[in-house]
Amino acid sequence: MDKVAGSQNDEHYTPEYAIRPIMKYLDKDKIKTIWCPFDTEDSLFVKIFRNEGFEVIATHIENNQDFFGYPIGNLPLCDAIISNPPYSLKGKILERLFLIGKPFAMLVGVVGLFESKYRFEMFRDNFFEILYMDKRIAYFKDFKEQKPSVNPPFSSVYVCSQLLPKQICFEKIDKKKGNNFTLLRNPATQESLINASQNNRNPLTKLESVKS
Repeated sequence: MDKVAGSQNDEHYTPEYAIRPIMKYLDKDKIKTIWCPFDTEDSLFVKIFRNEGFEVIATHIENNQDFFGYPIGNLPLCDAIISNPPYSLKGKILERLFLIGKPFAMLVGVVGLFESKYRFEMFRDNFFEILYMDKRIAYFKDFKEQKPSVNPPFSSVYVCSQLLPKQICFEKIDKKKGNNFTLLRNPATQESLINASQNNRNPLTKLESVKS
């Protein structure tokens, strides 16, 4: 959930038209379950992926589910990790995702992406892919909005690993289409998912050991 330059809010919400471009690269023969580690049940990532037939694990720090709090050897069982992470933490998040080793796609602002020594070295030392889109993405500022109103002065890209067919891909987005989902509050709660995980009733929330 990218932070807009100059904003004090580290969290904004992704519209449907910005999620559709990554969909075509998700091979359903290989990807059954997606972990969205920075998303509540209200996230359009969660709603759209489920509507497309994927199982989705949604976790968010507001539900005491900290991405950095999961031990590497005890992560939610998934085939890919996809989200729009907090802008201020994107470097550390990408670093940890490379360490985890799962296929991933993170929607981030392109500005400053490579502009630090440790990020330069991180991208140099790890294989990654970039999905560029032909238009800037506007974001929802809260769950009340029916139309995205936050317009960052920079482009957004998907930084990926093990998902795209080549290192740089390009997609067109149509802001007039892809508005089938809204940010209406979902009555489902994370509490039920947590309880199911603790009682081992839901195989999607079992923990796995990540291969190094």
